[in-house]
Amino acid sequence: MGTKDQKGFLPQLLIYALLICIGFIYLYPILHMISSSFMSLDDLLDSSIKWIPSTLNIDNYIQAAKSMDFWRSLWQSIVIAGLPTLCNLVSCSIIGYGLARYDFPGKFVVMGIIILNFVLPSQATMIPTYTLYTDMGLLGTLWSFVLPAALGMGLNSSIFILIFWQFFRQIPKVLIEAAKIDGAGQFKAFARIALPSAKPAFITVALFSFVWYWNESYLTELYVHGVMTDSGWTTLVIQLNDFASNYSDYAQTAVSGAISLNESLSMAGTMLSILPLLLMYFVLQRHFVESIDRTGITGE
Repeated sequence: MGTKDQKGFLPQLLIYALLICIGFIYLYPILHMISSSFMSLDDLLDSSIKWIPSTLNIDNYIQAAKSMDFWRSLWQSIVIAGLPTLCNLVSCSIIGYGLARYDFPGKFVVMGIIILNFVLPSQATMIPTYTLYTDMGLLGTLWSFVLPAALGMGLNSSIFILIFWQFFRQIPKVLIEAAKIDGAGQFKAFARIALPSAKPAFITVALFSFVWYWNESYLTELYVHGVMTDSGWTTLVIQLNDFASNYSDYAQTAVSGAISLNESLSMAGTMLSILPLLLMYFVLQRHFVESIDRTGITGE
């Protein structure tokens, strides 16, 4: 059982067994998707093949990419998720700094509205928002995502404001006061003192915001892609939602090589839609974990 200073074999065995079970629950769908995406139609029909395909059928990814118009959809997905994310970083950092460093009448009311906005689901305000965007002429354009994000009212912006608010509270007030004594104004102190030290908060907000905008299919299709008229803007997630109809259109126009839709093609399309996020996470996971840890530390 071990001692107070060191865990014994049995506690470590239980911990690792629990972690392996939890990890398997999360990894099983991804591993099954990867395995199925490389299978041919013969492998799908062969009951003896469960995990390892007889051959790596890369043609599934080629046909799925063509039916999804992958490169165009990928670029537009990056733009649709990236521009509101940049706006969120600017607006939410300014709002969070103002709430953390300044006292003004009605401050607690503003904080309450921000928390209420976070608790209130977007589906509850979807109809009035759609009417508002229609009157403003924002439907079918990127402005329906960019403008709210620039004003601190983007997708889940409330939690981003709270993250910046919590982080800026950690910065010692003496640093801001010293900058003011040296002649720095409010904005210069914010730019020279607060922003450089808020790198962990910026990484956390950027990743969360980008992933949430990337995975948001319903609001993107409603506001940006356009329900009544096709604006030309689309994302990989929207293409995946319409994968069956898109592939049917592709199969009818393909010169050769197109086969009927099956599970392997659907899995390949799903893999293509999440692959950019997986690559981004593998590259930034160390910074992301450190940022999550630092943004949760309370300070002065």
